[in-house]
Formats: sequence, C-alpha cells, structure tokens
Amino acid sequence: MRWRPAAEAALYGPGGFYLRPEGPAGHFRTSVHASPLFAAAVARLLVRTARLLDRDDVAFVDVGAGRGELLTGVLGAVPEGLTVHPYAVERAPRPPGLDPRVEWCAEPPAGVHGLLFANEWLDNVPLDIAGTDPGGTVRYVLVRPDGSEELGGPVGGADARWLDRWWPPAGPGTRAEIGRPRDEAWAAAVGTLERGLAVAVDYAHVRGARPPFGTLTGFRAGREVAPVPDGTGDLTAHVALDACAAACALPGAELLTQREALHRLGVRGDRPPLALAVSDPAAYVRALAGAGEAAELTARGGLGDFGWLTQPVGIAPWDVWGTGDREEPYEPHKPDEPHQPHEPGGL
Repeated sequence: MRWRPAAEAALYGPGGFYLRPEGPAGHFRTSVHASPLFAAAVARLLVRTARLLDRDDVAFVDVGAGRGELLTGVLGAVPEGLTVHPYAVERAPRPPGLDPRVEWCAEPPAGVHGLLFANEWLDNVPLDIAGTDPGGTVRYVLVRPDGSEELGGPVGGADARWLDRWWPPAGPGTRAEIGRPRDEAWAAAVGTLERGLAVAVDYAHVRGARPPFGTLTGFRAGREVAPVPDGTGDLTAHVALDACAAACALPGAELLTQREALHRLGVRGDRPPLALAVSDPAAYVRALAGAGEAAELTARGGLGDFGWLTQPVGIAPWDVWGTGDREEPYEPHKPDEPHQPHEPGGL
C-alpha cells in the first residue's frame, strides 16, 4: 500500500492514533503545551485581526484542534469587549468539559471573518512518499503494516508535476514527500475565510533546502520512533510551506520563523533586570519563569525554527504585524542537520 492511504487509516481510521482517548498530548509536546505564552500571543494576533476587520465580533478557527488546548488558552486571554466565535476543526470526538461556546466541527466553517490558525496540522495531512530507484526512475514507496517498505510503480500525473516544481529528484537512493495533498488542504482551508488572516505553523522546509532522504518519522509515548502505520503512534513529515503558499494564489503570503512571529507579538526570552530581584523578589521569579518559557518557544534549533505561513484575505499583511521589514529570512534546518519535529515527552 502507498504511504498516503496507509497513514490515513493509521491516523484517522477506526482506532486511529488521533482518535485515541489520550490525544496527541500523551505522545508529544507542541508550542501550545510548552507555555501559555503561545496562546496569549495567538490571542493578540486575533485582536489585531479584529481591529483590521473593524469588528467587535470575530471568528477564531482552530484547525487540527486536538483536545481544544489552544482554543481554551486563546479564549482565556482575549480581552473583554471582543466577542469571539470559536470553532474547533478536528476529527476526534469533542472532549468533555470544553467551553460550551466552542463549536466542534469536522471542516472549517465557510464565510467567516477572523483568524484561522492551524498549529501542527499540515504535517499530519497524509501524503505519498517517492523514492528514486538505481536506474533513476522516481517510484512510489509502498509500506507494509510493520513499516517495511519497497518501491512500487512510477510516479506520474499531478504528483510528478508537483515533484518537478517543488522537490526535484536528487538521484538514486533519495526520497521525496509529495506535498500536493497538503497544498490542496491549505488552499481549501484558506478559501473558507471571507476576510481575515490564515496562519499555518509547522516544521518546514523550502525548495532550496529539501532534505534528500525526506523527513517522515513517528512518535510514540514521548519518543521519536520509526514510522509504522499501525495506529499506535503519530506519523508526521515536514511541510513544504512554500508550495502551500503558492497553492492559494493570493497576494500577501509571508513565510517567517516562529521566533520572528512571536517577537512581533511581544514574546521574547529577555532576562528580567536584576534590580527587580531586590525590589520585588516574587515578581522577579515570575518574570524569570516567563522568560524561560519564551526562550523555549523562540529557541534556535527548536520551536523557534518552526515556520509560520501567514495568508491575509482581504486585509493588508503589514497592518497585521504593525511592523516594517522582516528581522531575518526564513531558514529551515539544513538537509544534513538532524531534525526534531515535535518536542519529545508526553504531558
């Protein structure tokens, strides 16, 4: 079986990983779980979006909502006076105890005005894997239930055209991940916005720095493991966010690091002044803890290197950030560097 249907069944079929009672947080940590500062920053982005839309009521659409952790944090951080219509887009059942305002749905609602936010969603949109045989022919990689692989038929049609444009074959023995389903999923999600901002956050790479052997991996119980499509662990691969941006065919898309995005939203890991330790020791300890959390969210070689793809719909992109030039170019992990998709460790 090709990897795309195998991963679809393992992640979202009956008894699939994302439908398990413990949820993904039982197997890995994302920025949402690392610190409440992340949800607070997303709340500030939602407020900025509402101001640009000139509305006192706005939608917040959390795509790949997990068990509603980000939604809960954002709703708790939004200031009074702004009415938020929260939507959780998730295939798993609604968890007990979730804020009753949250509308739980399988697809993003159409025609909304507000912020659509997809944190580590696209990496779990199943895709096919391609491998180049000794003769130079690019073929689909087939996988068995135990994770063992073999090469199948040649890649053709729309998949071959996607590879030619976005991930050209690098020679015999190399692999590529065919991101076309993710392009289509992202374009469809953005298309549900009437006006507002769409944001995808994920570990990513761009055309000039694709890893020659791919990034497909698994996570189970807080550890990175070999990818096996048996439903007992996560299956994930880095996202070609540059291809996703082009799929929307809309102006204003920007790709930046999480470090820069959170800096723009006021999250920085600066150490509090030592004078505060003398004047207010308790406040100093709190500020020091917050600085540590901010440093984790923005760390080089870690969560700070995640990609943020921002796509405005009917608004000017520079107005969202309220800033001018970017601080730094987006630089994903180099192909020869080890990558760590999720932070290890369950909660």
